[in-house]
Amino acid sequence: MTNPSAPSAPSAVLVTGGNRGIGLAIARAFAEAGDDVVITHRSGEPPEGLRGVRCDVTDAASVDAAFTGAEQLLGRPVEVLVANAGITKDTLLMRMSDEDFDAVLDTNLAGAFRCARRASTGMIRARSGRIIFISSVVGLYGSPGQTNYAASKAGLVGLARSITRELGGRGITANVVAPGFIETEMTEQLTADRRATYLAGIPAGRFARPEEVAGAVRFLAGPDAAYISGSVIPVDGGLGMGH
Repeated sequence: MTNPSAPSAPSAVLVTGGNRGIGLAIARAFAEAGDDVVITHRSGEPPEGLRGVRCDVTDAASVDAAFTGAEQLLGRPVEVLVANAGITKDTLLMRMSDEDFDAVLDTNLAGAFRCARRASTGMIRARSGRIIFISSVVGLYGSPGQTNYAASKAGLVGLARSITRELGGRGITANVVAPGFIETEMTEQLTADRRATYLAGIPAGRFARPEEVAGAVRFLAGPDAAYISGSVIPVDGGLGMGH
């Protein structure tokens, strides 16, 4: 997979939080390209056409069990990990509780760490692997009322770069994709005034489609990105200017 001269073959892909939104778009993009895909979800059933395993990324035992289940479905170790699972608990700094801060960091940052740690076991043996963290423009740009979320998403950059320095010699890359505002159910519910305010700050003049984020993720997972690691790829229409 990481040898650019080797013929392209289907990859074994695990997308955390792949049952909705950006995660679902990423999972479907890999599946449509012919890759073997499993998603994680906390409740319910996986979306139609996708295989899933239950996982709570705040629990190491749950993460281990999810990877074991995914490996059984895939028939081999995970070759591409997309750490996408995340939550928000927004409120202003002076009103934010320790519990709300800790919960977001535990899911968004520590959860990604737990998944990367578990994925690295098989990747080190194979001397090949892709780890892709889904961050946010907020992690680099900042946002009022989101100190917990921004801190968790900024932390993914340090995580990816440390993994790169630690495992880069084993044929493993670790990168970050930082989406901006995306056309989702959440942005569709914005008032006209709030939507116009957000759009005014985006040089591209529009929100991104989830498929555009998925395209950047698939590139980083492919053979053409074998020499890219520790990078942050913004998919934000110029909003953050690649901070």
